[in-house]
Amino acid sequence: MPAARPEALVTVYPELWAPPLPPGRAYSIRGRAADGTAVGARVRGRRGRRGIGCRMTKPLEGKVALVTGAGRGQGRSHAVALARQGADLALCDLCGDIPAAGYPLATRADLDETRRLVEAEGVRCVAEVTDVRDLDAMLSLNEAVVSSLGPVGILVANAGISSISSVLNATAGQWGDVIDTNLTGVFNSIRAVALGMRRARWGRIVAISSMMGRSANAGIPAYTASKWGVIGLCKSAAQELAAFGVTVNVVAPGNVSTPMIHNEMMYTLMRPDLAHPTREDVAPVMADVHGQPVPWLEPEEITAAVLFLVGETGRHITGSVLDINAGASASFTA
Repeated sequence: MPAARPEALVTVYPELWAPPLPPGRAYSIRGRAADGTAVGARVRGRRGRRGIGCRMTKPLEGKVALVTGAGRGQGRSHAVALARQGADLALCDLCGDIPAAGYPLATRADLDETRRLVEAEGVRCVAEVTDVRDLDAMLSLNEAVVSSLGPVGILVANAGISSISSVLNATAGQWGDVIDTNLTGVFNSIRAVALGMRRARWGRIVAISSMMGRSANAGIPAYTASKWGVIGLCKSAAQELAAFGVTVNVVAPGNVSTPMIHNEMMYTLMRPDLAHPTREDVAPVMADVHGQPVPWLEPEEITAAVLFLVGETGRHITGSVLDINAGASASFTA
């Protein structure tokens, strides 16, 4: 057999490791991932040891990700995890309250803290106060991100609010605030980045819906309608963009331990029999909506699903809904 060449060209995905090399021999591993991104590493076998030592590019290195509602909660978790995977981040949040929400929303200080955590991962980051309800604002944000970081290749449309109301007495303002944030905001976010993704013939869009987008509950008609709407919107967008290498999917979480559920308004909805219900008071009620006996999930559990969909693992998944709801989906009809 001919002697092994000191240089070998091997096509690999960026997250895969090469097989062990003889001690002291050096190889160049070069290739392209499925999205066309160039990847490579200089690999040298370690003398006297099995295995290799090499620097591989991170899975999302060279990508730019936009996360809406990034000030805290799920948005912060998604942003930091994407940064750890190597993506540069664009963050946006309203950084102000909305009357219908009935609980304090993220602040500028919250958004700045998310930016600090992202930058600590060694990637570039921009953070802007932006209202997802405003299409022109989202278009302007996208232009600014393209200028400073490059074209957006990943969108996590996470911004959303909850509101307690009734079909008997909800005001136009209550309905509009929720629909405009949770549904129109997702449309505006997709609208802002989709053309660039189509031109690049690569993109990953993940919208955050809810188990209430797969079922329903009394007292939250606007929230329920908005989250059902997100799923329909994303299925339509998935069909429109599938031929251009852009995937569009939805993650539908159960109760997630963030300020959206840990507030007086939500606690009162869960325990109307108590004047001032506590976290401990509502935990059993919140666990009842899940199949597993847990009241809420951690944001990082939802983030794991987001990473699955935006990585190479999700390249052939589009128009789908991924339920992360501790078994609540066992009660859904479909």
